[in-house]
Amino acid sequence: MIKPLNDNVLLKTTEEENIAIVLAVGDRKIVDGKNVLPMVKENDKVIFDRYAVTEVKYLNEKYLIIPETDILAVIK
Repeated sequence: MIKPLNDNVLLKTTEEENIAIVLAVGDRKIVDGKNVLPMVKENDKVIFDRYAVTEVKYLNEKYLIIPETDILAVIK
């Protein structure tokens, strides 16, 4: 499995444009010298900035890695 580092998030795209499911979340990010916990969690459905992603193919599956700051919203 792919484990993102720092404030990066691993996504799996859905049929809908710019919407994905969070598969894994990096441990933290540092802001002003303090650890900040991630705002998203595994299985969240999110809207993301499609221009900020890194596409990865691993074991014949396509994934996206994106900084948490480029996730625009969580769909409840």
